[in-house]
Amino acid sequence: MPWKVKIQEGDPMCNDLTAAQLLDLVQRVFAPTKNDKALAILMDLPDDVVRDNQAWAERRKMAADWTEKLVSQQDTLGLDVNLVLYANTHMNNADLPELAWIFSGGDIPLSVDDLDRERGIAFDEIFSSHGILLAPTEFSTTAPLKLAATRTGIRAATMPGFCPSMIPALRLDYDEINRRVEYMTSLLSRADKADFIFRVDESEEYKLTLDLRHRTAHASGGLFHEPGQAGNLPSGESYIVPYEGELDGHESGSHGLLPVELDGEVVLYSIHANRATEVISQGRVSSLEAEKITAEPAYGNLAELGIGVLGDFDLEPTGEILLDEKLGLHIAFGRSDHFGGQVGTAQFSSPDAVVHIDRVYVPGIQPRVVPVWVELSMDNGDTIHLMDEGKFVVEYPDS
Repeated sequence: MPWKVKIQEGDPMCNDLTAAQLLDLVQRVFAPTKNDKALAILMDLPDDVVRDNQAWAERRKMAADWTEKLVSQQDTLGLDVNLVLYANTHMNNADLPELAWIFSGGDIPLSVDDLDRERGIAFDEIFSSHGILLAPTEFSTTAPLKLAATRTGIRAATMPGFCPSMIPALRLDYDEINRRVEYMTSLLSRADKADFIFRVDESEEYKLTLDLRHRTAHASGGLFHEPGQAGNLPSGESYIVPYEGELDGHESGSHGLLPVELDGEVVLYSIHANRATEVISQGRVSSLEAEKITAEPAYGNLAELGIGVLGDFDLEPTGEILLDEKLGLHIAFGRSDHFGGQVGTAQFSSPDAVVHIDRVYVPGIQPRVVPVWVELSMDNGDTIHLMDEGKFVVEYPDS
């Protein structure tokens, strides 16, 4: 590759992965075979709608640096490595744009306006020529790449908002993480419902039930060894889409009250048939959330129940959802079709309105809200006590 990325002393990139560590990461996460020919590192670019920021600029530098280091390991890796650029999607988990560009060297573009449209190629061409993808992007590509993986057989690790503070999470024992995630996934897949009690400010308690019938849970343990697999990296979660009521005559049984602490204010959502239909709390943030679920009903869809296991590995929140959701319990709003649900782009008013937003229940993120009791009701009539006073109490079987 005819370009270099200069790293200055004191630059956050000095604490990045070495070429040997990146080689080990790709081999461990993807286990490339002789059928794999190329790896693409995806990088989205700012535009007039979404302006650049320092973290994004550093992430682009990191993506270019990773590409260069993996190119230096191509003979050992056995894959061609390319940096692929595209216009940012303006929202997390929105559909990818029509075109992408394979970077051929020179200065890294500062904006999508610096790209020559005549040299753009369809994303499907990227998928057909690159069986493995890493996506350390500004906006999450998890939804579109999961759907593309199912359709094309690619394997993809999505890394939205990745930052240097997450590097330790890439060095964890993902065999052990995957083992724990697989066990949690087996529990969620056999559960008919999940019951929650949330405590707010050590006083008020609120109950929520999520209907888990007619659904299969998914494992995201950080290993993508089979065609058609895509998920986050760093990883370490089991997740399931609550039943959304799509079967004739079978309304979703998800109901109750869901508290979420946002900007220091506890927003209390009233849940009926798996949708947030009303905000019954008062305050500036509550008013804004009420406007959102009124203007965009799909925003209020309960799209995911997630159980992250990385909290047991001494990791702290970073302020980026990519890692933070893997630390513990989280419940998401919005798009669900990439996880096997029924709510996708068509249910939103426009592509720019599509969201999938995780709300994470760990003290460093929501100190005022504690999941004091979480219980799974299993399909055989048993119950499994999952959480007590904000901590997981389920016992993993011996390996």
